[in-house]
Amino acid sequence: MSMKNNSPHILNTSATLLGFCLLVLTSIKVAKLSEVTIIDEATGIATILLMISTLFSFLSMRSKNLKKSENFESIADYGFFWRLSFSGFNNLLSVF
Repeated sequence: MSMKNNSPHILNTSATLLGFCLLVLTSIKVAKLSEVTIIDEATGIATILLMISTLFSFLSMRSKNLKKSENFESIADYGFFWRLSFSGFNNLLSVF
């Protein structure tokens, strides 16, 4: 099965969103809102998923072995998908 090479797109988007998540976490800590909300925990989980996605998309691009590259890209895809799911959960938390 041949997959499209999505690793550069995943890496670019994951790295950008990772920076945004770190900004949100820092803002919550500076404003001392971490005891009041659970948004920081959800953002922390999303940050970990983005780190996984970024790492595996980078490994996919650097791998010389095609099978390993496809496996790394698949892990990056799933990590990014679950991060998007957590993004929706985070948005619901911030609205309600």
